[in-house]
Amino acid sequence: MTSDKIYKVFEELEVPFVQHKHEAVFTVEESQRVAEGIAFRGGKTKNLFLRNKKGDKHYLVVIEDSKRADLKRIGGLVGESKLSFASPERLEKYLGVTPGSVSALGLAYDQERAVQVLIDEDLMGSEYINCHPNDNTKTLEIFVEDFKKFLEWWGGPYKVVRL
Repeated sequence: MTSDKIYKVFEELEVPFVQHKHEAVFTVEESQRVAEGIAFRGGKTKNLFLRNKKGDKHYLVVIEDSKRADLKRIGGLVGESKLSFASPERLEKYLGVTPGSVSALGLAYDQERAVQVLIDEDLMGSEYINCHPNDNTKTLEIFVEDFKKFLEWWGGPYKVVRL
C-alpha cells in the first residue's frame, strides 16, 4: 500500500499537514535519531499492532514514542489475558502496511473496522501528533483535532486511555 490514500483522505477532510521527509526508520530508536534533525511539534508516535490469544481480535496501540508499553496492562484495558504482536501478514491485511511502517493512519485501509484502537491520552493532549503516512520515509505533522477528524472518518472503535 502507498501513502496516496492518506493524502486523498486528508484532502477530502481538509486536513492540513506538514510533511517531513527522512531516511527510512524501522524502530523507535532510529526514529528518535532522525528526529534530532527535524523540528517536530507535538507528540511523536510509537505504534504496536497486537492480537489476542485466539487471533480473532486485533488492537492498534498508539503511544508516545518515549513511553514503554506494558502488554499485560494493555490487555487488562481491553479485557484480554494475553496479547502478542501480530504477524506481518495480519499487519498487511488489516492496516495495509509492513513492519516498520505501522501507523494510526493505516486505519484508512481497515474498511471493515476490525481493529480496536487505544490511544495514549498524553498524545491526544498535545496540539500536534506525528504519524507515518504508511511510508517510513515520511512523517506527517497534523493537529490533534484533525487526527480526531480522521478517526471519525474511519469510524471504528477507539479509546483514549492512560498508557
